[in-house]
Amino acid sequence: MTGTLTLLTLAGDVALLLWGVHMVSTGVMRAFGSDLRRVLGESLRYRANAFLVGLGVTAALQSSTASGLMATSFVASGVIGLTPALAVMLGANVGTTLIVQILSFKISLVAPILILVGVIAFKHGGRTRTRDLGRVWIGLGLILLALHMLVVTIEPAAQVPALRAVFGVVASAPVVGVLITAVLAWAAHSSVAVVLLIMSLAGAGVVPSTAVIALVLGANLGSAINPVLEGAGSGSPATRRLPVGNLLTRVIGVVIALPLATPIVELLLRLEADPTRSAVNFHTAFNLALAIPFFVVLPATARFLERLLPDRPAAVQDPGTPIHLDESALSDPHLALANAARETLRMADIVEAMLRGVIDAFRTEDRKRVIEISRTDDDVDSLHRAIKLYLTKISRDGFDEEASRRYSDVLSFAINLEHIGDVIDKNLMELATKKIRFRLTFSPEGTEEIHAMCERLLGNLKLAIAVFMTGDVHSAARLIAEKEVFRELERQAIETHFARLREGRPESIETSALHLDILRDTRRINSHIAAVGYLALDAANAARPKSVQERSSSWAEAALDRGG
Repeated sequence: MTGTLTLLTLAGDVALLLWGVHMVSTGVMRAFGSDLRRVLGESLRYRANAFLVGLGVTAALQSSTASGLMATSFVASGVIGLTPALAVMLGANVGTTLIVQILSFKISLVAPILILVGVIAFKHGGRTRTRDLGRVWIGLGLILLALHMLVVTIEPAAQVPALRAVFGVVASAPVVGVLITAVLAWAAHSSVAVVLLIMSLAGAGVVPSTAVIALVLGANLGSAINPVLEGAGSGSPATRRLPVGNLLTRVIGVVIALPLATPIVELLLRLEADPTRSAVNFHTAFNLALAIPFFVVLPATARFLERLLPDRPAAVQDPGTPIHLDESALSDPHLALANAARETLRMADIVEAMLRGVIDAFRTEDRKRVIEISRTDDDVDSLHRAIKLYLTKISRDGFDEEASRRYSDVLSFAINLEHIGDVIDKNLMELATKKIRFRLTFSPEGTEEIHAMCERLLGNLKLAIAVFMTGDVHSAARLIAEKEVFRELERQAIETHFARLREGRPESIETSALHLDILRDTRRINSHIAAVGYLALDAANAARPKSVQERSSSWAEAALDRGG
């Protein structure tokens, strides 16, 4: 019974340690996620910069997996090359050792203070970032508390002969130790937590000094397995090269270091007799020892990975198949939202092509062109479904106010684009088919009116895309003002059409219903386009203090009165 309770207590302590690491990682990501991504994306031109940025970002996030995920997305999208991305991962691996070094010192007395400060900031913080930082302090306090509880639990258990026998096997068969902690690090998604656990076991004397090396090597190896498995389902070789390269680096390091475990232990113990420090120091030394030689041969490593995982022959891309909705990014809300936004921009490009086709459809008698435009709406519908499904899968755990607004913006823009595609397909193309079937011809003036309104729609759609990308309030106000301008154009077109009817123009009489329906449908499309402007103004207004919101509202109304 005592053994069972001890195991349950150990399991609870380890779970608390994992939860603390998780809270720190998600808290930093919520507070500074967008800033860290920007730094990572802007500083990767040179290998040295990439190494240092990877180290700093990972030290802040306490997760080399998160850094690797961001770097992989940049490689897959062509933002950076494979060589600087590999440098990021070398820096990320060293970065994970910094927090372990800090936590290895006896600072457990700080835990209650960190938890108290964190709870106060989380419960009473006026700003979202303050609450996120409160989450970080709580997480750090829980890590220190869990480490203290592990030591308290392990010390009595260290005297149990059966437990010593188990770890004696690890000492005599180091490969077993590597496999055990590799599995633990893979399951926990954290080498930090596993190394801290090894540190506690070594400090209590449970793990022989010779076994510590194997256990730490396994923890380093296991943390590199998750990104490879998560990217295995990706169809893009570019997405798999970086995690595979990181895993190969770790495997080479383990193969070299494992046979040298005994002399390494002797050297570490001569430098510092404390077995706890030996585990932590080896973790740091191993990652530095890997980083230095591999940093020199990164270009050759990148070329090897490109040959190992070559790009697939270019194939005809189905426009309705999403290309930016990376499933492995779903755990990072900001990155996943950026992927959804990029796919929505693809959707907007297809809708823009459909609008250009509307002009051709009414100017020519080409039935194939009409059918082609109608089929294109299937691609719009397919992307719309994929984007909606992807958005529902995004982890809401890391959502802040900015992410929530962006989520709404992406979803609303995708919905409005889908409505535009439906209006073009089910209304305008049916009218174009009717015009061709009955060989109807618009008057030159009527043709020019339809052409002018479609060109105006194209201009407004481009403006809407710019607003969606930047959130610029001036452009948003212009877009909303265009709604009234478009109504005025429709009114003028209807008046001139009725003037031609009064003149008895045969072509106007024959196409009157057709002409008025087209004008009505173009106005409907413009309303869906203008909706983006309202979203941008609402988001900008919500981000301001209340007094500024009132002034902003007055400014927006004045801008609309001036026509933007």
